[in-house]
Amino acid sequence: MASLVVPLAGSVQDSEDVFVPYRLVDAESLTVGPASAFLAELQASGRAEATLKSYAKALLRWFRFCWAIMVPWDQATRAEARDFCRWLQLADKPARPHWRHPGDPPVPRAGAGAVNPVTGKSSPGRRYAASTVAHCETVVRTFYEFHLEAGSGPMVNPFPLARHSRRAHAHHNPMLPFTNERAGLYRPKLVARLPRQIPDELFGQVFAQLHSDRDRSLVAFWVSSGARAAELLGATAGDPDPARQVISVVRKGSQAVQELPACPDAFVYLAMYQHQLTGKVTFGADDPLWWTLRPPHRPLTYDAARLMFTRAGAVLGADYSLHDLRHTAAYRMARDPKMLLTDIQWILGHRHLSTTQIYLNPMPEEVIASALAFLQRRGQPQATARAAPAPGYNPDSLNILFGKDGS
Repeated sequence: MASLVVPLAGSVQDSEDVFVPYRLVDAESLTVGPASAFLAELQASGRAEATLKSYAKALLRWFRFCWAIMVPWDQATRAEARDFCRWLQLADKPARPHWRHPGDPPVPRAGAGAVNPVTGKSSPGRRYAASTVAHCETVVRTFYEFHLEAGSGPMVNPFPLARHSRRAHAHHNPMLPFTNERAGLYRPKLVARLPRQIPDELFGQVFAQLHSDRDRSLVAFWVSSGARAAELLGATAGDPDPARQVISVVRKGSQAVQELPACPDAFVYLAMYQHQLTGKVTFGADDPLWWTLRPPHRPLTYDAARLMFTRAGAVLGADYSLHDLRHTAAYRMARDPKMLLTDIQWILGHRHLSTTQIYLNPMPEEVIASALAFLQRRGQPQATARAAPAPGYNPDSLNILFGKDGS
């Protein structure tokens, strides 16, 4: 394992075919049939294209590992599955060549795993994150479960489930529904992380770095409506309703159309942005709402919007992401005592209320400030007030005996 080298063979290619949006190919650009059959099954189950792409990339890591150890995918055993999960957790990620200079040897990225001094978030490290390892294990285990049922794979799933070390549901809460969730045997444990928000003072500085009314409108919508980045970017020109101060978006999971309230500033910047592009693009009811500002005008993509916000935060030395705006909106609503938690759940589109409850937890900087104030109060001398004398005692005599300050 220490000398194993996994080349970056194969790739996940985009396709213009709506029935095959992504295709996994090997080093010879040949389609991997078992992966295509699995992705077709996911598409038939109603999975989104982003899910198909994520699953295809996870399968690509497994196939690269099988190609490196020269074991066919349908002959893999529990030993290969175990070594694959060990390799994901302990080995360094393969260095990728720069997209501008593909012929140059890959150079490891500097500052991997460093903590940003402004946001407190860690940059991607040299090794795969625990969430990436867990996702790969789940995807590959589900991939073999599909082929096991279809009879096109091995007779035993090489990625087994973990056995219960005790009687099932031994300490189950009778007030909660029963679940039959068994994690994979080689699935790492994940640490629950609190979502990061952008403090108000830093948000004002980032907002001041935006250079167009389109960008200001986008950020104002994200931070006030709590919509996901892709949900807002997929809006059409007929979705905003300035009179009612709402905008319609298509939800990520249910694909349902939902109206979300937004702040008045977002609609003001939106009107100025549309006025600037009058005569250059069309804003029909079914036309895209967000366009590039430079000709030739094209619909604004997620990557372009992400780079716009990343450049604005980089001026302050911060590494904020677009999803941090959604967390910021949720934290702001959760801090308002007049805002019901069920209303926040509806706005964010969460299925379970427990998902929304994480925004009730204090932020680390709030806990640190509260603890420092506590330590400061503990270090200050406390003046002790003497109780009033009982009836019948002369206060002047008590002052002579014990002093006026009680010392």
